[in-house]
Amino acid sequence: MMGIRLRQARLASGMTLEMLADRLSLANHPITKAGLSKYELGKSQPNQKLLLAIANALGVRVGHFFEPSKTKINWIAFRRLATMPLKRQDQVKAYASHVVENQISLQSILFPEESSNFPEMQDARTFDDAERIAMELRDKWGLGDSTIDSLTGLVEDHGGVVVPCSDISRDFDGLAGRTNSGFPVAVVCMQVADDRRRYNLAHELGHLLMRCGDVSSKEEEKLANRFASALLVPASVAKHELGKKRKRIEVNELAILKLKHGFSMQGWARRAFDLEIIDAGQYKALCVMFSRNHWKKIEPTVYVGNEVPTRLKLMTLRAIAEGLISRERGEQICPGYTSQIELLGSERTDSASGLRRLPRVQRDSILEAAAEKVADAYAADGELTDFNAFGQEDLYVDSTES
Repeated sequence: MMGIRLRQARLASGMTLEMLADRLSLANHPITKAGLSKYELGKSQPNQKLLLAIANALGVRVGHFFEPSKTKINWIAFRRLATMPLKRQDQVKAYASHVVENQISLQSILFPEESSNFPEMQDARTFDDAERIAMELRDKWGLGDSTIDSLTGLVEDHGGVVVPCSDISRDFDGLAGRTNSGFPVAVVCMQVADDRRRYNLAHELGHLLMRCGDVSSKEEEKLANRFASALLVPASVAKHELGKKRKRIEVNELAILKLKHGFSMQGWARRAFDLEIIDAGQYKALCVMFSRNHWKKIEPTVYVGNEVPTRLKLMTLRAIAEGLISRERGEQICPGYTSQIELLGSERTDSASGLRRLPRVQRDSILEAAAEKVADAYAADGELTDFNAFGQEDLYVDSTES
């Protein structure tokens, strides 16, 4: 067991055996790549000092290597480049498993009765099926036809686990799975534009909610794409914004709609074609225009959304505040966030500018405490209280005075 957990922790950290060996050597614990491999394969075990050094290098507790993982994930779909190496795929899955394990663990402490509010998977074979399932999800979550402000926040609020993958590699879009306790998991690449990130997350939701049976993988991806488009822009919304039939669409329309709905310009063009608002010739003309202007990868209008997961960060900070976990443990779960607590706590409040930078609730609390502190001094010191207050007449200047 220790070897398996060690390998998972190393992969989750993004380190190769060679990188870990180099880091340990710099920490005065020289070991070879082959030696570490033996530990991971269970052929030998490190002594206590070396095990502690390995744990520190990987940012985990020593106990992590000996605790059986209660959270298992059944991976359903992985949208990636065909050239993505197997080791890199394992790294992403190990990292995601590590994050999900921490989140489910905290969730069981803070919200022991919580369960997923996702619909059951349904059979899907056609685009109509994908549209219907997307609309049923909107109905279940009470969205109607309204624009989704933050799809990430919506998924987290309904019991889904969204894992951000922020490394510099851009070799995958998304990964979807379910935990053994029934919680949906979506891993999203953060190295893309906000509108693309929303779409990728919606695509992974399609894989989590549609059972495509013997449909080819290529067709399954098309169904997930259709689900994503329908979730972000329902057919009724598209027809309301564009009209039921159009001979031509201005590119500036697509730009404005992108900013309004967080759905790419190219996505809007495709949505219009799928819903037969425009014909194949007009859609092809739009695609040629995007290609000619080099807008396929970077569109001219930038949508700024709110698609960063916050659930794990909030639970970690709450668990620290309530004394449920140590600050060290919190740092292992959410690296960097406990140090932010210290920075906020050290904010100077003895100046007007320092007070203005604080949240209003915190600022009012500090001012109330200061007022209570000096109340007795004012009551006891006559020089502070024996003065003539301004009268109403003091607010006006007599125009006859020189």
